[in-house]
Amino acid sequence: MENEAHILFHSSLNDFLLKRQRGKWVRYSFLNSSTLKDVVEALGVPHPEIGRILVDGQEGSFSDLIRPSTQMEVFPVVPEGDSLLLPSLQVPAPSPPRFILDVHLGKLARYLRLLGFDTLYETHWDDKAIADLAAQEKRIVLTRDIGLLKQKHVLVGYWLRSQHLEEQLQEVITRFGLRQQIAPFTRCMACNGEIGEVSKESVTHLLPPKTKQYFEVFYQCTHCQRVYWKGSHFDKMQLFLQNMDLNQ
Repeated sequence: MENEAHILFHSSLNDFLLKRQRGKWVRYSFLNSSTLKDVVEALGVPHPEIGRILVDGQEGSFSDLIRPSTQMEVFPVVPEGDSLLLPSLQVPAPSPPRFILDVHLGKLARYLRLLGFDTLYETHWDDKAIADLAAQEKRIVLTRDIGLLKQKHVLVGYWLRSQHLEEQLQEVITRFGLRQQIAPFTRCMACNGEIGEVSKESVTHLLPPKTKQYFEVFYQCTHCQRVYWKGSHFDKMQLFLQNMDLNQ
């Protein structure tokens, strides 16, 4: 005999639902008991986006089994820093924050590094590789792929709503409370290594002729050895940060 439960998703969790389901009680039919995690993900909502589940008015966990005639309310995670007490199912983000991004977010990866955040990105990683590395290194998964967030090893993650860089950065900064942790120009945009000031003499052989002539202060990535200086590219990046109101 087929059983039914009714589920209401709150606030931003409606982003994952069909239009006809948003803001309404969703009827869920089932023959065999499933965990609450399996149920919400079957309806399209990945578990890292969920902060709390109420089952018939009582706190529920992802491992609980759904029961016939259950009424279940599902609430989203809250932005880090907005509350001293996180919802019962929300896993705190690692501190300091460390990110890993999927193949679609290469530009976002570069700009998170520009802001000073440890950010891994490789075009050849599949979902399993990203989920496994996130678990091993306690990293936050950022993605435009909802299926990636459903991987069981992903504990902390976020699905980017926007496809535009500036809006994506604002989303990540807000969700994980990063504004006070921004440290521009301290990490290599190309490889994620840390950047430190070096003497001109130590990098002269790597500099274009005009750069040698007009600049005296240089910075170098400790990993890939790329050299940086405060030229026109630096000015463009400064302007970008100012326009986003992210510069401290």
